[in-house]
Amino acid sequence: MHYDTIAAISTPMGEGAIAIVRLSGDEAIQLTSRIFRSPSGKNLADEPSHTIHYGHLIDPSTEEVVEEVMVSIMRAPKTFTREDVVEVNCHGGLVAVKRVLQLILKEGARLAEPGEFTKRAFLNGRIDLSQAEAVMDLIRAKTDRAMNVALNQMDGKLSRLIGDLRQALLETLAQVEVNIDYPEYDDVEEVTIPLMIEKCSWVSEEIDKLLRTSSQGKILREGLSTVIVGRPNVGKSSLLNSLVQENKAIVTDIAGTTRDIIEEYVNVRGVPLRLVDTAGIRETEDIVERIGVERSRQVLKEADLILLVLNSSEELTEEDKRLFEATEGMDRIIVTNKTDLPRKLDFTEVENLVENPKIVATSLMKEEGVDELEEAISKLFFEGSLEAGDLTYVSNARHIALLHKAHATIQDAIAAAEANVPVDMIQIDVTRTWEILGEIVGDTVQESLINQLFSQFCLGK
Repeated sequence: MHYDTIAAISTPMGEGAIAIVRLSGDEAIQLTSRIFRSPSGKNLADEPSHTIHYGHLIDPSTEEVVEEVMVSIMRAPKTFTREDVVEVNCHGGLVAVKRVLQLILKEGARLAEPGEFTKRAFLNGRIDLSQAEAVMDLIRAKTDRAMNVALNQMDGKLSRLIGDLRQALLETLAQVEVNIDYPEYDDVEEVTIPLMIEKCSWVSEEIDKLLRTSSQGKILREGLSTVIVGRPNVGKSSLLNSLVQENKAIVTDIAGTTRDIIEEYVNVRGVPLRLVDTAGIRETEDIVERIGVERSRQVLKEADLILLVLNSSEELTEEDKRLFEATEGMDRIIVTNKTDLPRKLDFTEVENLVENPKIVATSLMKEEGVDELEEAISKLFFEGSLEAGDLTYVSNARHIALLHKAHATIQDAIAAAEANVPVDMIQIDVTRTWEILGEIVGDTVQESLINQLFSQFCLGK
């Protein structure tokens, strides 16, 4: 396929040592050669692929020097987009990089749409759709483990597994057709039904394995929404600061200091937490604090994990008990703070309020107990399974939804086969499963979905 030449700034805007403007398309090298001048007088159009060249960009209409640059040229098909690609390395200031981009656009390139470079890589067969989506997962990864999941997907680990499942289904359908067309002396139903049950059961088991990792994978991709709750002045903000290891929240002895929601991403044993410190939930006459309390209640409903903080040096209050009721049924860890002070909290009373409570004792003033809390969080959601390097983690919500649909249709096929439904009816469910799995890698996906997915990418990627 041939597309017009696109260009975009591929590095974050702002001051820095360098910035990169990327071009891709049939005219990328020729266009750049028209505005590039090197001390030796070389012509970029004549230079070999995967080489870098020092020189200046000039405005052809005035011969004015626009910027001092290093230009990398990469010729198709051995590039990310499988088109000719040029990367112009210039100074990282806002003015410098914008001048370079404006000059390139003036020479005939078009400003790239969000994600268009990766979209071209997909459309040109360089990567499939699941690998393309992994590019953004890699950019957005907030922990090493999340990055490793994205790297495995970008390398095609999920794609290969989906490909194996689709191939098994395709071979099954082909074998059924052969048995129907050439039955010889065997009963067609006797030959094909056991075969379909066997193959479909294997596919179902493999999909089930992927779905078992999906909750962990989704957490690694999107982060675990973790809300710190507790009545005012029990140490919620101190807990946030201890986990983040920065003074993000104001810590005072005055009740009701936190008036709003404070969010921060934290890496806890490789698990990204989207940590939320809330205003203390209590009845108050302060209008501003009351708004904060209402926001806290809303955030509480959307949380994946609750860190409920209690004051170890005080007896359990009615406010504490209301928080136990508000968080009932949620994944919850009870943090008893201020253990450096004389203990007045009755742990037996806490255990009577909560079935099998997960309790971690801390003294945030002395920075004690934080490691134990991090370990408790990691065990609660991963229980060590995250270390299994041979697992394929499904982290994308679109992929998870499609796998659930595929699992349902293949189960329908198995149930129909076991009920001795006619083979041609069973084929419908098997074929539908093959199509749904194809949507994950982009083989059977609609153009409108492709456009929607790539529109979520950052500009220049």
